[in-house]
Amino acid sequence: MKITSIGEVLFDLFPTHKKLGGAPLNFIFHIHKLIGEGNIISRVGKDVLGTKAIDEIKFAGLNTDYIQIDRIHPTGVANVILDEQGNPEFEIDSDRAFDFIELNNDIKYLVSNETNCLYFGTLSQRSETSRNSIQSLFNNPDIKYFCDLNLRNDFYDEEIISASLNTADFLKVNYKEMNLLNDLITQIDYNTEKVAYELMEQFNISMIAVTRGKDGSTIFENGKRYDYTSIDVKVKDTTGAGDAFAAMLCLGYLQGLELNRINKLANDFAGEICMIDGALPKNDRIYDNFRDLLGIY
Repeated sequence: MKITSIGEVLFDLFPTHKKLGGAPLNFIFHIHKLIGEGNIISRVGKDVLGTKAIDEIKFAGLNTDYIQIDRIHPTGVANVILDEQGNPEFEIDSDRAFDFIELNNDIKYLVSNETNCLYFGTLSQRSETSRNSIQSLFNNPDIKYFCDLNLRNDFYDEEIISASLNTADFLKVNYKEMNLLNDLITQIDYNTEKVAYELMEQFNISMIAVTRGKDGSTIFENGKRYDYTSIDVKVKDTTGAGDAFAAMLCLGYLQGLELNRINKLANDFAGEICMIDGALPKNDRIYDNFRDLLGIY
């Protein structure tokens, strides 16, 4: 499996500390730790945070060859506010380096020749430059496209969403995003299953996973639904839980695992991430068991 993600690398700024993050980075970090492969296309500033990001990504063993350095725009940041249940709200600054990802020959070669699954979302499509770069990589018949919608603040519109859904072979959304998709696109009496099948038919999407936080998730495929209710965990911080779910969902789906099994693995892995500070583990112990469960050695 040759998996590439494209989009934001940023720092989540908590009241007392900062953590490297961004959904595409969190996703590919987990992928790399689980299968030993994976590339990210992004852009950081030529500043202290940009240097810190590159150093931390290299230390984790990830390739930084496709992370561009921006001499004008600063590294992305997101101010994180946690509620009493540890659920985050994000305030994301505009005009950051990841808004200016440039398409070059190295990126074109990576996606055309070294990628069979491309992960993307909507946040890094908020600016014209990155949006054009990302969307120019769409519609390659040799690639599976995984869209993790990740609607943040007001950094999206119907055009961005429609282009993303038109490209997606499989899609992950949360229950709030599913309601919003119904308001913007399907516009039917809301029922998660009906909206999922309507979207799958309209945009030719093979599979949709809808997450519900502590209440688990539902996967829709081939006219069937697969429900899973999560076990209770001692939540410390839910930041990045959706990205962990996405990574396990992607690996399981690309391997052709049974969907009930994928659903459980993805929820269990997300639950493990909820029990740590931030989105990324400080050591690799968390991955050992899941690597075995995935059948990856």
